Amino acid sequence: MYPKELKYTKTHEWVREDDGFITVGITSFAAEELSDIVYVELPTEGQEVEKGSSFATLESVKAVSDVCSPVSGKIHEVNHGLQDHPELLNKDSYGEGWMISVIPVKKGGLNNLMNAEEYERFVEEEKGK
Repeated sequence: MYPKELKYTKTHEWVREDDGFITVGITSFAAEELSDIVYVELPTEGQEVEKGSSFATLESVKAVSDVCSPVSGKIHEVNHGLQDHPELLNKDSYGEGWMISVIPVKKGGLNNLMNAEEYERFVEEEKGK
């Protein structure tokens, strides 16, 4: 259900390591919970992000939500396409709906994140509450 090559956070972000960069987006579960996303406020390239702090705001027909960074570092790239097409987060959250790419401050910061199976169990527990 969730891509096995990714890592996941308890705040429903996915993380992929690519050649020293960390790519971050929201999970399909988060996109479904938010419903139709109509606006995305993204940071600027070069901006510093702190692990656990908000780097973006998503506005949907249901709510306004923050997206938190799973790592500390400097933003290398932002998916500017989301500003004109925020619906990509709902349609392709693991592909064209990626949000940012980060140059992490230190390596190995992803070891505490969940794998796909752990995240799936976590989501099932969340749904049960």
